[in-house]
Amino acid sequence: MPTDPHPSILLVTPGRDPVGTGRETELLAEGMRAAGRTVHVAVMSRGGAVPDRLAAQGIPVHRLGRRTGVDVAAAARLTMLVRRLRPDVAIVAGRSLLGAAAAVKLVRPQTHVVARLAAPVVRSLQARALRQLDLVLATSPAVASSCRTDWSGPRVDVVAPGITADPGRGLERAAIAAQLGLDPTKIWTLCVAPLVAASKLERLIWAIDQLGVVHKGLEHVLVGAGPLLPRVRRRARVQELAERLVVLPHCDILPDLLGEVRLVWQSGQVAFGGALLDAMARGLPTVAVEGDAARQFIVDGETGRIVPAIPESEFPRRAFGIIEDEALAARYGAAGRGRAETAFASDRMVAQVIAAITL
Repeated sequence: MPTDPHPSILLVTPGRDPVGTGRETELLAEGMRAAGRTVHVAVMSRGGAVPDRLAAQGIPVHRLGRRTGVDVAAAARLTMLVRRLRPDVAIVAGRSLLGAAAAVKLVRPQTHVVARLAAPVVRSLQARALRQLDLVLATSPAVASSCRTDWSGPRVDVVAPGITADPGRGLERAAIAAQLGLDPTKIWTLCVAPLVAASKLERLIWAIDQLGVVHKGLEHVLVGAGPLLPRVRRRARVQELAERLVVLPHCDILPDLLGEVRLVWQSGQVAFGGALLDAMARGLPTVAVEGDAARQFIVDGETGRIVPAIPESEFPRRAFGIIEDEALAARYGAAGRGRAETAFASDRMVAQVIAAITL
């Protein structure tokens, strides 16, 4: 890795909203700049509020993606950007960008290319791309284990995620409701997940259906883009959930929305647990189907609930228990905030990333 104590950094990320991967990108960019690094951000897909938020902070943002997903054209633009900027280090966020990361290493071997991964590597193409890189920063031991495929791969370090609560812009509940099409008199829940098979959104929709039987005063927000968007909307209509479920590809007021929901939940395996860690930092209870992110963030019965995938009834049942019991929700939320502050401090995460890339 570079021995220069102040290497120039290029952060490469998909277009994201300011939770999960997007929020960590913000915190890394701001923290590294505060530590004296020259930081640029390359955005590989269209959408999300993070690029505008970073640009407003004076951080150079290069918008390379023209589509909602990462494509070959965006990867080609990234290689041209790397040739022009000549960064010492490129930190690439997520499995979807591993091919682009390998291309960067090919066109400029002097740049040390680092993958920041929050979900296990499960495909052979991803594993092959990973072998071309210099370093992997995994968010958990389970993710790290999936990256250690053979002796020829890169060094793999574990750096836990970091979070600092984002208070939002101070929007009132009525303004949020008007912008998102919600009823301000009802209780809201939130799930943030890409609309792909791994998110297991059929569990979420079934849980919403079941909750509607026992509680008529609920509305639910699902934020995520992906190929399953038409299917999710169609299924919501078929199950007569459309009036209770708002599906948004992106939501630039997510920090404000987090301040108004009763519960944040996750039905599948999503990097950073979607908005689970962001919810904890805001003092919100969380419910998630068991998985790596759920086990890393949630202390079951203390900050929220981890539920088994089977029986499916456990997911809505645990959520309903928190929705109905405000005291329980407050207790879980307070414990979650404390855990976020102590176990997932953003300044520690930034310091560990900087240390890893300057060894």
